[in-house]
Amino acid sequence: MKTHERELARRLRKTEGASIKDIARRVGVSVSSVSGWVRDIELTPDQHAALQLRNVAYNRQMSGTWKQAANRRAERAWYQQEGRRMARTAGPLYVAGCMLFWAEGGKHRNSLRFTNSDPEMVRFFVKFLRECFEIEDSVIRLTCNLFADHLVQQRQIERFWLDVAGLPEQCLCKSSVNVYSKYSQKKRRNKLPYGTCRISVSRTRVVQNVFGAIQEIGGFTREAWLE
Repeated sequence: MKTHERELARRLRKTEGASIKDIARRVGVSVSSVSGWVRDIELTPDQHAALQLRNVAYNRQMSGTWKQAANRRAERAWYQQEGRRMARTAGPLYVAGCMLFWAEGGKHRNSLRFTNSDPEMVRFFVKFLRECFEIEDSVIRLTCNLFADHLVQQRQIERFWLDVAGLPEQCLCKSSVNVYSKYSQKKRRNKLPYGTCRISVSRTRVVQNVFGAIQEIGGFTREAWLE
């Protein structure tokens, strides 16, 4: 029998008026064990009042959390419906941009990320963001994904991608460099002269709009994009 745990549980219940769940967590035993050990202990009126206050505060906090989560989900659903409507009425730039993202983009709930090594694709995707969503340059982030071969010309490559996207220096994030392992027996020369470029926009409205358009054009529904 867990004599020490039982005595500790009873002491917490009697002196602190702790809840059964709280005691189980602090002692490290099951709720059913604690319930049996403290069944005969009567709480004082003050302890009852304190316990009720804690329960009310917790329930209120959780209720607020659930409400916020539900509101955010409803907001994402509204943005997706907006995207579905646009997919039926918008021009080729919007449709092509959404399809390009479907094929090459990173699927995140609140941010849109597109990575490619083709300068024309990157240029087109930035045009899609600007013209279809009126995204300002200050919102766009550009990250270069480089390889060991690129280290000597890192600055030139970063400048190249900024020029391709037509973005100012302020949009440039720290480049990611994939350095070869010192144990590598074969140092291959990378075939991508400028590495790859990632365009990111942290706007829930934009990415959920695109998710909605993709589902409308593709004729399917993906609940996971709402969660």
